[in-house]
Amino acid sequence: MQGKRILILTASIGSGHIKAAEAVAAELRRQQPDVGLTMIDFMSRKISILHWLMKKIYLVMLALIPNIYDLCYKASGGASGGTLVQKAFACVMLPAMRRLVKKYRPDAVVCTHPFPEGAAALCKRWCGTDFQLSVVMTDYSLHQIWLYRGVEQYFMALPTMAEGMVARGFERQRLFVTGIPVASSLTRLPGQQRARAQLQLPLDQPVVLLMGGGLGLGGIARTLQELEQLPGRLTLLVVAGRNKRLCAQAQELAARSAHTVRVWGYTDEAQLLMRAADLVITKPGALTMSEAFVLGLPMLLHDPIPGPETENAIYATRHGAAVWLHPGERIAPAVQELLGHARSQQMRRSALACARPEAAEAIARQVLAGMKL
Repeated sequence: MQGKRILILTASIGSGHIKAAEAVAAELRRQQPDVGLTMIDFMSRKISILHWLMKKIYLVMLALIPNIYDLCYKASGGASGGTLVQKAFACVMLPAMRRLVKKYRPDAVVCTHPFPEGAAALCKRWCGTDFQLSVVMTDYSLHQIWLYRGVEQYFMALPTMAEGMVARGFERQRLFVTGIPVASSLTRLPGQQRARAQLQLPLDQPVVLLMGGGLGLGGIARTLQELEQLPGRLTLLVVAGRNKRLCAQAQELAARSAHTVRVWGYTDEAQLLMRAADLVITKPGALTMSEAFVLGLPMLLHDPIPGPETENAIYATRHGAAVWLHPGERIAPAVQELLGHARSQQMRRSALACARPEAAEAIARQVLAGMKL
């Protein structure tokens, strides 16, 4: 493998796609230290101002008009509508992909988002470039936007997704049900009490973690206010991500809360915070869910982004690892019930049954095996 080059392309739309890329990259380096490895955010400004603007429009759409986003997601899910959307995005992003391929001359390209995937597939077809294209799907449901001809390896969360692709004419030998990749460091975290001690948290209070992903979405400030209704004293851990306004609001609420409240912005300690918690309140991002599965952490899910996160929430609740709080349902009674010992233990077992801690290792092994053929 000496002299071989792998290009990993991800997208800074939320943090899940980047986390998946980082997990696969770490395993590739561990399994094959001499491989040349480059990881790039395909939606960053330095790659393409147009890509960056598209990302900004997408984030504004999520924040202001999520129902319009839901309609776009559903419209692009059909075979004809999806193909038109896919071709449009792939054509727009092809110039940036051609530049990257010319610069890095990869033997393999690994994508954790459908935008670079589409551009890479089109580059192979139109530009005569020859590289192995591998795709890591970061959802718990199948959507047309991920499906391109010319992909040598697809890695996915569930057998039902593979069956859906076979029904659409994809070759079974190209499909690998590995789970969604998470960092191997999750399996090396200390126990819950040691994690709390490291974070200097009270050891005698239930710990609830509130997360809104890298963008700090999900009504965390409102949730903190509702949790003030609960009797007894809780430890509430708030991860506000890159949302500075939310961080300031949470700190203001913490100053007058009856509970112990600790606030973080974007942090590298998220895994340790999850290990310390008895319950996580979060949007149903696929990577956050996958990490919670590995840690056996019960979830209270709310405010999913319409489309993929709704499907993620359905998966987690059907398997008993989460409770999905729908609009109009009160969060405080749900938290009180989920902190009950019997319910919590059953949800922990259900979460662990969904866990795939070896996903990144399996994906890296298959990518490297394909390059040796």
